[in-house]
Amino acid sequence: MKVLTPYDIAAVRADFPLLRTTVNGKPLIYLDNGATTQKPRFVIDAIQQYYTLQNSNIHRGVHHLSQLATDAYEVTRNKLKDFIHAEHGHEIILTAGTTHSINLVSTCFGKAFVKEGDEVIISAMEHHSNIVPWQMMCEERGAKLKVVPIDDDGVLDMDAYARLLNDRVKLVSMTYVSNTLGTINPVQQIIQMAHENGSPVLLDAAQAVQHMAIDVQALDVDFLAFSGHKMYGPTGVGVLYGKEKWLNAMPPYQGGGDMIKDVTFEKTTYNDLPFKFEAGTPNIEAGICLGASIDYINQIGLDHIAEYEAELLHYALEALAEIEGIRFIGKARERSSVISFLIEGTHPYDVGVILDKLGIAVRTGHHCTQPLMDRFGIPGTVRASIAMYNTQEDIDGLVAGVKRAARMLL
Repeated sequence: MKVLTPYDIAAVRADFPLLRTTVNGKPLIYLDNGATTQKPRFVIDAIQQYYTLQNSNIHRGVHHLSQLATDAYEVTRNKLKDFIHAEHGHEIILTAGTTHSINLVSTCFGKAFVKEGDEVIISAMEHHSNIVPWQMMCEERGAKLKVVPIDDDGVLDMDAYARLLNDRVKLVSMTYVSNTLGTINPVQQIIQMAHENGSPVLLDAAQAVQHMAIDVQALDVDFLAFSGHKMYGPTGVGVLYGKEKWLNAMPPYQGGGDMIKDVTFEKTTYNDLPFKFEAGTPNIEAGICLGASIDYINQIGLDHIAEYEAELLHYALEALAEIEGIRFIGKARERSSVISFLIEGTHPYDVGVILDKLGIAVRTGHHCTQPLMDRFGIPGTVRASIAMYNTQEDIDGLVAGVKRAARMLL
């Protein structure tokens, strides 16, 4: 099988300097994109340009540099609005990442709307960042956290979800794509069922937004969270999209500069959206350069990226399935970008160490989904996660490396 590319894969790979490096004397095969993606020269140059030509604080200065930096930062906000098809730019809150975004909603939504005896629904496949904030909020508010189970293939039990929906459910928070299983959840159905129940929905899109087009208005989702560093952008920046009505109804997350209109010792008047939720000096460089990563993705086209990655994922699953003793964790029909597996008789950490010696970067462990590992009765997995710059040759190298690891360990 030959994997066909709807764009010039050699040209794309040439844009990523780190892909040309070696590890342990071997050409790097980078398959840890679920943890973070590599950065194209276009984004790296944008970082240098900011510090060389624009470095200044934003939103507070009348001088030239401050205006340049402010304008560039707000351009990114508008790019994000268009990227996820939000209705308003002020519905885009720039945060430190997906974790920050979810914590913001759990804290502020909880204060505004959750009381003792209320319920929040998550799923059994969630990342810790979409479990722990809700546990903390529920403990503080006297609410209950309910979990939708999954089947042995890693597919959400939608009948169980329907049974959990009731008039006590104040919010549903689910991952769009599982970071461990690769499962693409039926988010449209999840949202529709929740809204029929009168419950808003947050989607963790950290593993989705770089792989597929997302339209928040078509989905009718209430909140959407994702991170810049998993979409070829800088670390330390992320996004919270929220419908205007919810963001206006929630109290601020933090106090400080930029989130105020007027401060006296008696009372503070809070700023309008989006600044109400953006206290203090943000990660200006990362915010501006996230716009460059969006430009880069748009230049290639998310439709082309999704088409290529789906074909490469299919190739990888078929090739890995030929390895004796392999066990896939997650077998959903609808899936994206991620393959988790074990080799019978080996520990995932040992497999990962041997692959690293061969220049192959994968992730091993529980992937911040310990309850999911408990569900399958395993300590962890080997996880290979692909991106738009990976190739059929990368997959062939992975397969050869896993076979070699199995021979050495068994």
